[in-house]
Amino acid sequence: MAKTYVEPTLIDRIRADYFSSRMDTAMTTVFGALALWVIYNLVSWGIVNAVWSAENRDLCAHGSGGACWGVIDSRWRLILFGLYPYEEQWRSALACLAIVLVGGLSCVPYFWNAKRITTLWLAGFATFYVLMRGGYFGLTTVFEQNWGGLSLTIFIFAATSLLGMPLAIIFALLRRSELPVIAKTMGIIIDTIRSLPLLSIMFTFAIVLPFVLPDWLTGDKLYRVIVGYALFFACYQAEIIRGGMQALPAGQEEAAKALGMGYWHRIGYIVLPQAFRNALPPTINQFVITFKETSLVAIIGFFEVVKSGDAAFGNAEWNFAHVEVYSFVALIYFVFVFALSRYGAYLERRLAVAER
Repeated sequence: MAKTYVEPTLIDRIRADYFSSRMDTAMTTVFGALALWVIYNLVSWGIVNAVWSAENRDLCAHGSGGACWGVIDSRWRLILFGLYPYEEQWRSALACLAIVLVGGLSCVPYFWNAKRITTLWLAGFATFYVLMRGGYFGLTTVFEQNWGGLSLTIFIFAATSLLGMPLAIIFALLRRSELPVIAKTMGIIIDTIRSLPLLSIMFTFAIVLPFVLPDWLTGDKLYRVIVGYALFFACYQAEIIRGGMQALPAGQEEAAKALGMGYWHRIGYIVLPQAFRNALPPTINQFVITFKETSLVAIIGFFEVVKSGDAAFGNAEWNFAHVEVYSFVALIYFVFVFALSRYGAYLERRLAVAER
């Protein structure tokens, strides 16, 4: 008589996964108690005993035992919009929303086409720029030195990605050139830039370049820093793409040549799509790192979201609330980076990257 399979219950699975031996039981008990202790203290500090309103600031000063979220209630505009004029901050909010919307639409398979995704991002970026800079459609001009907060962080990230990704593809193709002079020269350029700290490249583009370039080529410091950052991004991403190309069987490109396909057709229809598929996990990782490294621009005088956070508690009224402000800034980074990571995981499932 055949045995009937019985689906294990939740308790059976917990017992099998966490209490199957004495060691498992001891480890589960210790780490479970530690996790509960951490959660209890976080909830007590961040929610139960927290002061939520700026009007109750005196309770913070007298030690309520909880977080003083009143600083966020009072200073959230400074954190999110930096030095952007108060009356025009709705434009900064709409600009951020435009980029978030473009990011969301990028998840829709309809846009997974080189022409459509490029058009979508260029349109979103142009909308962002017009809203932030103004000067068109009756919008007051707000110069770049007054940009700040979250919108500046998003601008640097989006501009770096838009400039850096095409550059990375060009660098990767040049590195694989059949002409040794081009391939080796490109290899030296990539290795040189990758061996330099990102901060030194930013300083060079922000401070040194104006001394060696003619005035008409200097431009604003913000754009010079973005160009330097994009160059750094492109060198790392070029190696990632090249790795994806090398994972392809050589026979595919040879077969395409035998069929009479030209170079750009082979690259555009056969090599690059598969290279990006192979290199998807490190590419997502590169975008995550790029977003987080935008905070480095604070060191050379830009008022991005971390620097805006510093200013939020930088007065006598809120100088005790740095933990709360940094927690809020960390939450902003977490939301964006977690969304990028989840999007990458979705793409991996959709393209079945792990099944190759």
